[in-house]
Amino acid sequence: MLKRYKHCKKDNDQKPLQGLVLDLRNNPGGILESSVQVSDAFLDRPKLKYDGLIVYTKGRLPGSQLQEKAHGGDILHEAPMVVLVNGGSASASEIVAGALQDQRRALILGTQTFGKGSVQTVMPLKDKRGIKLTTALYYTPAGRSIQATGIKPDIPIHRLKIQADQDDDLHGLLLREEDLQNHLNTEKAGTGESDKKPSTADMIREAEGASGTGKDKDKDKDKESNVPLYSSDYQLYEALNVLKGLQLQRAAGSN
Repeated sequence: MLKRYKHCKKDNDQKPLQGLVLDLRNNPGGILESSVQVSDAFLDRPKLKYDGLIVYTKGRLPGSQLQEKAHGGDILHEAPMVVLVNGGSASASEIVAGALQDQRRALILGTQTFGKGSVQTVMPLKDKRGIKLTTALYYTPAGRSIQATGIKPDIPIHRLKIQADQDDDLHGLLLREEDLQNHLNTEKAGTGESDKKPSTADMIREAEGASGTGKDKDKDKDKESNVPLYSSDYQLYEALNVLKGLQLQRAAGSN
C-alpha cells in the first residue's frame, strides 16, 4: 500500500496529495502487523486520543493481552481521508477502518463490515495433533469489539446502480410521435422521400438483431470506457464527493 502511495505521489509531480480514498471493500484482511503498519502511516502520534492506540486484544490467556500503538507521523500531512468498506471487509481491514475512525482521522463510508474480530491460537495436543481455539478478541481504540459487530460507517452508502443520462427521454422509455403505429411522416418537398428518423423501438430492435458481431463488441467496450463513475461505482463516486467537501472545509479552516 505504501508503495502505491509513493507511486501516486510520483505521478502527482512529487506534490503532496490533496486527499485519499482508501478502498477496503471486499478486503478479507491479512496479518495483524500489516494492518498496524497501514494505520500507523496515517496517524500522527502527538495528536491522537486513547494513548495512540491502533488496536488491542483482550482474552483469557495471560499472553493474549496485546496493544498496538502509532509511532510515526502522517504521510498525508493531515490531508482528508475517506475509507470505503462493505460486508466483504473483514479482519485486518476492519482494524484499519476502526483505528482511523476512532482516532477521527478518516470518514468511513459504505456499509457495515463483516465482523471478524477474533484471535485464534493453535493449542498443541498429543500425537502431533492440535486444536484451534479462540483466545482473544480485537478492540478498536475506543474499546469497541469488532467481533460479530463490525465497523459501522459514518456515512452509510449502499451499492446502487445508477443509469447514465443519455437524453431527456429516460433512455427511450417515453413514447414519441414517431414511435406510434401508422403515425404521419413528413416528406421532403419535391422528392417524396421521408425525413423520418428511425424510431426508438426500431433502434432497439436493430441493436438486438445485430448483437454479437465484432464491431458491436468494440462499441460495447467503448461504451464501458465512457460510463460515468456514478453509474459504474456509486459508492466511490460519493466517496470522492465527500472528499472534495472535506478539502473545501480544510481550505476554509486554514484561511
